[in-house]
Amino acid sequence: MRKLLLVLIALIIVLPLQGCFYDGQMGMTVQKTQKKQLTLYSIQGDSAVNEVIADSVNRFEKSNSGFEVVHELIPNDLYKNRLSVCVATNQMPDVFPTWSGSILKEYVSIGGVVNLSNYMKKDYSSRFNKKALEMVTFDNGIWGVPVENMCIAMIFYNKNIYKSLNLSEPKTFDQLKKNIEVLKEHGYTPFALANRTAWTGSMFYMYFVDRLGGPSVFDNAANRKNNGSFDNEVFIKAGEMVQQLVDMGAFPQGFNWKNEDSGDARNLLYNESAAMILTGSWFMSNVMFEFPEFYDNVGVFPFPAIEGGKGDPNNTIGTMGDNFYSVASSCGYIDQAFELVQYLIDDTAVQKRINAGKIPPVNDVVIKDPLTNEILDAIKKTPNVQFWYDQYLPPKLSEAHLTVTRQIFGGEDPEHAARTMEEITRQYYNQ
Repeated sequence: MRKLLLVLIALIIVLPLQGCFYDGQMGMTVQKTQKKQLTLYSIQGDSAVNEVIADSVNRFEKSNSGFEVVHELIPNDLYKNRLSVCVATNQMPDVFPTWSGSILKEYVSIGGVVNLSNYMKKDYSSRFNKKALEMVTFDNGIWGVPVENMCIAMIFYNKNIYKSLNLSEPKTFDQLKKNIEVLKEHGYTPFALANRTAWTGSMFYMYFVDRLGGPSVFDNAANRKNNGSFDNEVFIKAGEMVQQLVDMGAFPQGFNWKNEDSGDARNLLYNESAAMILTGSWFMSNVMFEFPEFYDNVGVFPFPAIEGGKGDPNNTIGTMGDNFYSVASSCGYIDQAFELVQYLIDDTAVQKRINAGKIPPVNDVVIKDPLTNEILDAIKKTPNVQFWYDQYLPPKLSEAHLTVTRQIFGGEDPEHAARTMEEITRQYYNQ
């Protein structure tokens, strides 16, 4: 009976206090109202840009005191699988990035993405680079906002090494091969490369295809038009040229197992054992954060022309958005989610991205850094920006492309590899 009485007394005391808590000074304060949440995914690999995103989130939260943003940073190479799981389990983040291309189109086709056309009014959409906005404009809608970076793949190199060996920036592939020979003779690894996930090595393959045959070769094969196919002789020749570089010893030992996300390739440049790297222009931001004292030693030149090739040597590989942020249809606070995206690319964020070595996909961007301006000049004069194959192609074909390309780097017969890619593509479209 005594125990029962104690329980009743405890209940009498506790129940009125529900919804309150002690403030630590013998007083009671009313429990704070729980904030509404928005989830945000980002995949930027360098902390300089992550700091920009964090600043945008903080400013959004200050202006929207009833909201908090749960921001999750996900490694680039894990992101596609993570997003696939989110779709399959119907647990999409409210705001998330893609590269546009096939992944975004797939999510649009299943109704998983908000059409932002009503939000992207003319006075706002005119803020963005036209080519960037076109990458997310299709099926009578605008499905994302260009945020991170106008990015193209170029060859970055160590100016001190080039100067010490009296090397000049090559204009043709033959000149590049001569530079590789000189670098090898003096104990340098010509190209840093970490190709475990294959998209890094794919840049060489894509550029060879473009320089040999121009953009139409891939366009015809990927879109099944004009009798295009992935066993076209241009794809075979591109594979052979990749293997020329491998056979010359252009890449570090074990390159097919090195990890890009861990910085395996960049570290070879930082310690000056490698002289060059073919990579996206996000590289500049990586250097600024990871090894700023190396930055002034970095030069850049476009991928060389191939004598007799049909491709314009000013053509580039890359993207005009990298990344585009979308709002999931499952989001309960769409207006606020779009406002969060706006904070990611407002004037404050644009300037911070420029300071971090990025080229934001907005009009009239002013760049003072000479190296970044070289990239911007290349973007301005390129007649065509070939979107990364692995982002353009449907997921199954993207995976096949990466697998086949990595096998070519590992010694697979280029003709057999091209036939394999074509067979997989035919099966995909005939199923």
